Amino acid sequence: MKLKTASLLAATAGATLMAFSGAASAACPVKVGIAYPTSVDWGKPIAETALWVAEMVNEAGGVDGCPVETILRDTQTDPKVGVDAAKSMVDLDKVQLLIGAVSSGVTIPILTSVTAPAGVMQMSCCSSTTKLTDIAKEGTSKGLFFRTFATSNVPAAVTAMAAKDAGYKKVAILYKNDDWGQDIGKFVAAGLKAVGIEVVANVAITDNQPSYRAEVTEALGTQPDALYMALYPKEGISVAREWISLGGTTKMIGANSLKSDEFKDAVGLQYLGDFIGVDNAAPRVDSATAFKEAYKAKFGSEPNGPGLANSFDAMAIALLAYSAAGNGATGAEIAAKVAMVTDPAGEKVGGDVEGLKKAMALLKKGKPVSFQGGTGAVQFDKYGDVSAPAVIWAFGEGGIDEKRYLTLEEVNAFMATLQ
Repeated sequence: MKLKTASLLAATAGATLMAFSGAASAACPVKVGIAYPTSVDWGKPIAETALWVAEMVNEAGGVDGCPVETILRDTQTDPKVGVDAAKSMVDLDKVQLLIGAVSSGVTIPILTSVTAPAGVMQMSCCSSTTKLTDIAKEGTSKGLFFRTFATSNVPAAVTAMAAKDAGYKKVAILYKNDDWGQDIGKFVAAGLKAVGIEVVANVAITDNQPSYRAEVTEALGTQPDALYMALYPKEGISVAREWISLGGTTKMIGANSLKSDEFKDAVGLQYLGDFIGVDNAAPRVDSATAFKEAYKAKFGSEPNGPGLANSFDAMAIALLAYSAAGNGATGAEIAAKVAMVTDPAGEKVGGDVEGLKKAMALLKKGKPVSFQGGTGAVQFDKYGDVSAPAVIWAFGEGGIDEKRYLTLEEVNAFMATLQ
């Protein structure tokens, strides 16, 4: 998949503008910022998915008759880079809607230092730390932040379930030393202890180090039955190689961030036969199946990477809310329409061109809709959070092999036993 550059997107938007009869105005096109890590292997498809939604919205008539111009900036999963990118889009491009980011450690500073102070709505596909919930509870997010990915305590609980079912007694935890890693590492440790598994090591991994031998050696010294990694592919590859080369067990559990061909290919499938992965999952509903089929038709591959369905739904819901608010709306006005797009009592609309066109027509008449996307019918709580089913997966010759699917009810029931 070849990622579109910002200049190409701008040129495309300009050409598209000519096709919108009667829509030419000072407010056209509608500019939307996207802050995703396009320079990393697993980040490119996430961004591509968001751009795809914008293309479909334009095909369906655009936002309030104006084409959407997507301004894409690479965060590099770096907080400073992400903040600089967001500031550029907010201050210079004057966007009222920002899609992003992926890493919680990037999403939080963008929210607290850029979007919320500027009154810009922010929608994230893939940030799970509960610190974002706390920020919303404190009022710092001003009701402008939403995310389509469940919080860390959901995959953490399922990690404990998977470890228990595998018969592990002692587990070492290696986590990325940022907001996301600290958060999920904390919940995983608590979950493991709650099911009677000893956490023998809990070691932070700081990125961009030349070697992680010291951290790996520390964890190996505790003689664990298995290793849990809450790391991104870059650090995960280095850690897994060090671990295996020093004689560590191949019994490993990974967060959804390692659901990557980059990680699988660099470590080697021959060393990942005992690897267990945990991720949030889309419900088993028609709209989730439709998303998978449409994604494969668009990109020629299955949507196996992390966050793809979440990225699809984040962009679609945000743009529909923008359409409901109207061209020229402020971030607060867009945010206020999210509930109208995700109303369980509203008419069901799908995530294709016809569904988006129907949704925008109903919203313009003041009628609520229930958007049915890649993760089903998304519903946000008052803090902008969602709940989700979960899946336990493994690497296989053909990609990702699903081992067990857990419904939202099953996840909630198991989490209740950990209290």
